[in-house]
Amino acid sequence: MADGTDAIVVNARGRAPAAGPGGPRRDPGTRLITLVAGLFTAAQLILVRPGLGLGWDETVYVSQVTPDAPDAFFSAPRSRGVTLLVAPVASWSTSTPLLRVCLAVLSGIALGLALRVWRGLFPTRVPAAAGALFATLWVTLFYGPQAMPNLWVAFGALICVGSFLRARSGRTDRAALWGVAGGALLMALMRPMDAVWVTLPLLVLAAAARHWRTLLVLLAGLAAGAAEWVIEAYVSFGGLTERLAEASRAEGGLGWHVAVGDQMRGLGGRALCRPCTGPLPHPAVSLWWFALPVLALLGLAVAIRAGRAGRTAVPLACAGTAAFPYLFMIGFAAPRFLLSAYALLALAVADALRHLVTVVRGRWRTAAVALVAAGLAGHLAVQYVVLAQTVGRNTADREAWTRAAADLRRLGVRPPCLLTGHQAIPLGHYSGCASAATSGNNRNATVAEVRSTARRIPVAHLTVPGGIPAGYARDWTEHRLERLWAYVAPSTRR
Repeated sequence: MADGTDAIVVNARGRAPAAGPGGPRRDPGTRLITLVAGLFTAAQLILVRPGLGLGWDETVYVSQVTPDAPDAFFSAPRSRGVTLLVAPVASWSTSTPLLRVCLAVLSGIALGLALRVWRGLFPTRVPAAAGALFATLWVTLFYGPQAMPNLWVAFGALICVGSFLRARSGRTDRAALWGVAGGALLMALMRPMDAVWVTLPLLVLAAAARHWRTLLVLLAGLAAGAAEWVIEAYVSFGGLTERLAEASRAEGGLGWHVAVGDQMRGLGGRALCRPCTGPLPHPAVSLWWFALPVLALLGLAVAIRAGRAGRTAVPLACAGTAAFPYLFMIGFAAPRFLLSAYALLALAVADALRHLVTVVRGRWRTAAVALVAAGLAGHLAVQYVVLAQTVGRNTADREAWTRAAADLRRLGVRPPCLLTGHQAIPLGHYSGCASAATSGNNRNATVAEVRSTARRIPVAHLTVPGGIPAGYARDWTEHRLERLWAYVAPSTRR
């Protein structure tokens, strides 16, 4: 076979053939994919734990549907996909552990479905190995049970790109066309601009090869997923151009910014690196990041030799375009921004590792297996250490928010109420208050509106310890809490 002797043979509809008189049998790759997906869910529940409180961005998405807190300000770059994802649970339950468990299960199912698309495109066990590599990254595990969009964009990317390759090779594979549309829709629903960057090579390839049906299906999926975002642009931001400009401003101005060093600093467990200062993490933490492109290129070489170059080159191209804006167009970094690139690169990396342990024979093969196993064991150890530290740090921060919300209630800041200033958005959600900002990326109120509100309901302005309060709050009563200072309006009821 041109695609390698261990590839799965697929028929015109993309299914594995029956396994003889005994009926259909699931191939080893499928069983491994199911195992990887199940272990991914289990690892989230054990290592990240359902009790982790909601993070800053999560409070924004969840507040849009939760019954116990006002809607937080929804800035121009955000999309409603995550809110739709959590709505079946968050619209009636305020239990964060329940939401975490549901998201962990859903992300495990999504990973399994996304990997199944690649059966037959790569040698049998490669998709499962790629899933294992991707699922054991600390950033993948950390965001699996969280109400955040980036991992779901990665799942959509795997589905869309894999289905695109199937659709190109089998003109009658309607399931593949549905996969192209569904994957594109999922990405655009979560982050429309990310969806455009991921699918850019697919759009070019489909147009160049005159695969008009695939191109139309891909465009339809992107349009369906982005429709709500575009409509909201005209309803709330004055138009699509205005929303794009506002989104760029909120991201610090999109342009030429070399953020490679910033992304490296984030590898040590920083959820958001803005401003991105401080030392680089220990070399052991960053080693996998430098090995990733090398192994991916080796995987491409393996694919070229096996006669299936396109099946590796296309996901590599999509990984490159997915990563480009976050490496070279914004002035800050977050590890989650590159999840789509990691997911797509993992396929070539897994293929390269498979080749390394099978290409040689005898004692050299034993040595190769031992070397790869030792490298993977070290890699997993590093990922676990970073994950444990990240979970511990975020747990402490979110427990502090819970205590701060309790302190504010003791000061008389109880619903209906309003918070402004430092960390007003997450603390507003934790305390059941609305949040407002008179400046910055989340500006949604004027000073006059805050003062007017303070005459009707409890209002508090928050700063870091020793921080200078906003002008409208300088004559308010100062209270020194655990990690912040609160300036409470004099009209607040006690």
